[in-house]
Amino acid sequence: MDWVALLGRLVMSFIFIHAGIGKAMNPGGSVALFAKLGLPMPGAAYAVALVIEIGIGVLFLLGYRARFTALILAGWCVATAFAAHYHPSDANSMIHFWKNVAMAGGFLQIVAFGAGRLSLDRR
Repeated sequence: MDWVALLGRLVMSFIFIHAGIGKAMNPGGSVALFAKLGLPMPGAAYAVALVIEIGIGVLFLLGYRARFTALILAGWCVATAFAAHYHPSDANSMIHFWKNVAMAGGFLQIVAFGAGRLSLDRR
């Protein structure tokens, strides 16, 4: 089961690390998207997104302070679900909304039960 927990962290963190790298490769487009979404201070939102998606995503993958990083990522999932995907009249957006909510649930499982033995928390 230790390898399953590690695989779970890998799969859960990949979407954030990948998205963060994508944002880092296109800062202008990312800031413009945040502005279009109506986020206050889109430049600051961009910086926060990079820190959470890449920084916290990597820490979670490694299992460093996994309960805390999972809590941050759960909150991020809910925040981005409402900020970017909550459009009840658009079925595709709502699929992404509920995907984010489900991912938050997975992170809460880590908050409750930890990252497993193959993690920096258990070194």
